[in-house]
Amino acid sequence: MMAYEANFDGLVGPTHNYSGLSAGNIASLAHQYQVSNPKYAALQGLNKMQSLADLGLIQGVIAPQMRPDIKMLRRLGFSGSDYSVLQQASQQAPKLLTSCYSASSMWAANAATVSPSADTQDKRVHLTPANLASHFHRSIEHQTTARILAAMFNDDNHFCHHPPLPASEQLGDEGAANHTRFCMQHEDQGLEMFVFGRYGFEHNQPSPSCYPARQTYEASAAIARLHQLDPQHVIMVQQNPLLIDQGVFHNDVIAVGNQQTLLCHQYAFLNQSEVYAQLQQKMAGGLSIIEVPANRVSVNDAISSYLFNSQLVTLPNGDVSLILPQQCRDNPQVWQYVQQLLQADRGINRVDLFDLSQSMQNGGGPACLRLRVVLTEQEQQAVNPAVLLTATLFKRLREWVYLHYRDRLVEADLADPSLLLESQTALDELTRILNLGSVYDFQRE
Repeated sequence: MMAYEANFDGLVGPTHNYSGLSAGNIASLAHQYQVSNPKYAALQGLNKMQSLADLGLIQGVIAPQMRPDIKMLRRLGFSGSDYSVLQQASQQAPKLLTSCYSASSMWAANAATVSPSADTQDKRVHLTPANLASHFHRSIEHQTTARILAAMFNDDNHFCHHPPLPASEQLGDEGAANHTRFCMQHEDQGLEMFVFGRYGFEHNQPSPSCYPARQTYEASAAIARLHQLDPQHVIMVQQNPLLIDQGVFHNDVIAVGNQQTLLCHQYAFLNQSEVYAQLQQKMAGGLSIIEVPANRVSVNDAISSYLFNSQLVTLPNGDVSLILPQQCRDNPQVWQYVQQLLQADRGINRVDLFDLSQSMQNGGGPACLRLRVVLTEQEQQAVNPAVLLTATLFKRLREWVYLHYRDRLVEADLADPSLLLESQTALDELTRILNLGSVYDFQRE
């Protein structure tokens, strides 16, 4: 049975702001306290979704988290009315308040790790929401993420949902941002590459010294077991710790893969030549590895432009497109390399550029915004149809954004109780548009 790779993009939430919460994410820290535009951010994301759908790809939408997370603030000792909780948190613990307002769920590559039915023993699609244990503002996402994913992929005959891994330092899991699948055709059994930053229990192994390594070997190995993957079709690869300390907080900041192609930086992995040899052995020599030399694209340029935080997609006509942020064109070294890559006929034959400036300023490019899910035709039919993008849904979501989103947000606005009410009203309507049911705490209480 034919299978296709679908992209499910995170819809930017109404409280998109720049609070600089992500240690190790250079762009997030650099734009701290700047004015954000939630409306523009959401529209930029929607425009990318519709453009990929227009190219013939299957495109879906993942709803954002409800923010602020009043329930979490109450767990942390603030009490009284919702207004009182916001005022207390704003005065006594402003960083907790900004964390509970974060719209970081927009980066759906961190929502979960997904293995297609062609790879799993029971021939179902397996999904494990990421625990995102390395940062508080993200660690509060997984419960709602699990509900949203269950409402989207809601047929037990085709989909197997696992709970997130225990939220501990040793089992830190950041989802698909550290996971790549290679295959000849999507319906074939593939090779799943799990990339980790450190070992959770073996402290004598290489690890970064400045910024946190968010994904552990133990977490990746646990997900491979849970997803019933054949060990012969799994490879575990360690990130280069030196690059993590330069701001490569996830593998998708320094490498991107699709089917038979791996595009990566010269310094992406620890023991890189050995990684290449293992990949080629497991792919029977059928993998095209495009290594970008450091003297062509520096690590700093790779991070600032997000060349590797791109989507590498195969279009229905057979073209392979590199979905890039506008920042790649704005960087002369990077753009020169991209043009030469297209001319070299290495399996990538087109580029599509997008303005994602609102997301980029918070440290997330095209790859961050989407979760890849390989689906057979039967599995696609089993997906909640309301979350699959059509021209009608695109139009309705744009109208919804224009109605509910602010075009200016600064940290001082987060104590405003009307922002809480605006978000609840917007997301309550969104769950009806996407037919998700009651996935948010305020709906369930």
